[in-house]
Formats: sequence, structure tokens, C-alpha cells
Amino acid sequence: MVTRPADGRDAGAALARADALHTALTEMVLEGGDLARIAGEASGVLGCGVAVTSTDGRERAAALSSEDREALAGADLLDPTGRVRVERVPADGVALRGSTDGEVRALRVAAGGTDLARLVAVRRGSPIPADDVHALERAATVAALLITREEAITAVENKYQGDFLREVFSGRVRDEQYVDEHTAAFGWDLHRPLVVVVAELDPSGTEEDPSRARRRSWQERFSAAWRQVCATVDPGVPAVDFSSEVVALLPVDRLGDGDGVVARVVADVRGDRGGGRRPFSVGVSRVSHGLGDLPDGYAQARRAVEVGRRVGGGGSTTYFDQLGLHRLIALVPDPAELRAFAHDVLGPLAAPEGAELRETLQVLLDANFNLAEAARQQFFHYNTMRYRVAKLERMLGPLTSDPHLRLDVAVALRVLEVSG
Repeated sequence: MVTRPADGRDAGAALARADALHTALTEMVLEGGDLARIAGEASGVLGCGVAVTSTDGRERAAALSSEDREALAGADLLDPTGRVRVERVPADGVALRGSTDGEVRALRVAAGGTDLARLVAVRRGSPIPADDVHALERAATVAALLITREEAITAVENKYQGDFLREVFSGRVRDEQYVDEHTAAFGWDLHRPLVVVVAELDPSGTEEDPSRARRRSWQERFSAAWRQVCATVDPGVPAVDFSSEVVALLPVDRLGDGDGVVARVVADVRGDRGGGRRPFSVGVSRVSHGLGDLPDGYAQARRAVEVGRRVGGGGSTTYFDQLGLHRLIALVPDPAELRAFAHDVLGPLAAPEGAELRETLQVLLDANFNLAEAARQQFFHYNTMRYRVAKLERMLGPLTSDPHLRLDVAVALRVLEVSG
């Protein structure tokens, strides 16, 4: 962006604005202000809309008018969930669509070389002059100080919250008064029907072995997004980082319908996947109606996310009650026993080199051994399918005539699908 040169009068006004902002920010830091005050002070002094967002554009605090938001949306800088598409704003700013003068800036908020947030400024009708950009950079520095303090507090709180929730999930906590004291301190409400939601980042498809620091950065951003979105649903919703997963306890109505709230939260966390957001998978438990149900609920949600990723791939949302046969398989505690069953039933077909014949076998089962339909689905000649069926029966037994054998084979195929 090219900004207009300032004359002496403009330079004096800019200096006065910078001094006013500096004074306001200094007083705010001494008084223990927050991000909302930073945005408000910067907006009031500089005469532009200001928002503090996460590094991927999720709003944390803002002083934006409805016209500012409309301008961002008109420039295609807001996704459907309200996330600011900061990745589309270059370092030198971007002009508002339909305006030759309006401008948007997104300044990096950082401390110790670590990205913490973005400070987004919107000015309609005129560009943001260089002097005001410098003033915004000063505001970004103060925001970094506050965010660093907030993150230190959040880390301690999350540790205590995580330790408590792990105790609850272990089943060792049975004292209602002990639970009520802790949940009241955390601001949680567990006295209602809840579903346990476990969310895990999917393995990276672009980096074989990202560094530990990079993985931790992804996880921190991920857990912050869950906390922020869950707070919009209900401030009493727990959303805790368990290091490799985020666990949330989402409320459902008295009829036990949790699909709507889960879908809303997942969609809001995912956004349009811009700004460095990473794909993730989600598992959802049955409805828990009391403290005693939560340990089973956590186990169900963990199993659901594991099975859902194996069966449906990454980015899936899987409900434990919708696992069907996979749900029964998931209840078998010994994976070795499951694998032994699959190998006993399928024999050589259980080996990796049997994948092609297993695919044909699954198509036959789905078509109820209608050879013509199975041949059509696999683009085989009918005689080729007959040959394959004969080969399968030599390996496994009389599949076409023994329904019990077909059932065993169908279950064994599902076991392989789940256990890998």
C-alpha cells in the first residue's frame, strides 16, 4: 500500500495521537487492563476499528462498528464463522474492496520470537498513515505483554483443571461436595446432561516429523480455539487441554439431542481451515446424566475418535452410539484378541497382500453375494467374479451357502478395519 505523505499539520496531529495513545496504554498497563481496553483505546485515539485476534484470526477482543465488520465482509476478509482472514492481509495492508481509500492492516503481536496474536485495524474512507501504523505497533507491544501474562495464568489454570478432570474420568472422585467446590471455582456446570467430546489434531500430511515445539504450538492454538468457541456456547462448558487432545463437556437438552451443539462447535473451531488451522477428528460419547457416567463417557469419546479416524479418515466427527458393529468391537478390551480372531477367520486374506481380495469379499457381502451386482460394482466380467468367488471359497470355506461363516467373515473384516 502507498500512503499519502503527511504535511506539517498532519504530522503534528499524528504525533498528538501517538502521545495520547501512549499515555492511555501506559495508564492501562498500570491499572491492569485487558485486550478489550487496548482495542478500545487504540480505536478511540486513532479513529479506526481495531480488533485483537488469535494468530489464525479468531476474535479475542474488538472495538469494531457494524460498518467496520461489513467492510471486512465486503473485502472477503471474514469467513462464515466470523474469523478474520488475517492470512489474506499482507504486511503493507490491503485496500477495502470497492474503496480506493479504505485500508485494513494486520500487525503481528509477538514476544520472544513467538507469534501470539494479530492486531487488525480497519479504516474506512482513508488509508492508515505511517504514523498511525507506528502507534498501532506500540499497541501491539502492549497486547503482547498482556497476552503473555494471560497465557501464563491460563497454563496454570489448565493444569489444575486438567488434573481435576482426569480424576473425575478415572472414577476415583465420588464426593459430590468436592466436585462442586472445584467446579464452582472453575465456573463449570456439570449438573446437566452432557456429552464428552474428545478432539485430536490429525497427523501432519506435509511434515513427516515436525519438531516438538511446532507440535506444541499447534496444540496450544487448537485448545485455545476450543476454549473460545465453547465459551460462546455457554461460559460453564469445560474445555481442557490434555496435551495430545482437547476434552470438552458440551450440554445437551433434556431429550438428549447433542448433535446440534456438537456440530456447531466443531464447525466454528474448524472455520474455513484458513490461517494455519489444522485438520482434526472428533469423538462424541453417549449422553452422561451424572458424575458417575463421565468415566464411561470419556472412554467412549476416545474410542469413537480412534475408530472414526481409522474408518472414515481424518477430519471425521464420530458418535459412539452410531458406530454400529464397530461399537461392539470397540468394547473388546484386548486388541490382540481381536487381531487373533480376524486372522483365524480370514487366514492369508488378513495379510497386507490380501487387500485386493478383501475388497472383493466386502463388495460381495454388501451385495448379498449377488455376483452380477458385485461384478458391476468392481467393473469385472461376470466370469472373473465367479473365479474370484471360487478362490475365496477355497481359502475361507463355503461362503455362498453358510450364513454363519459369512457373518464371521463380515465381523473379521470390520475388526481389520478398526484395528488396522
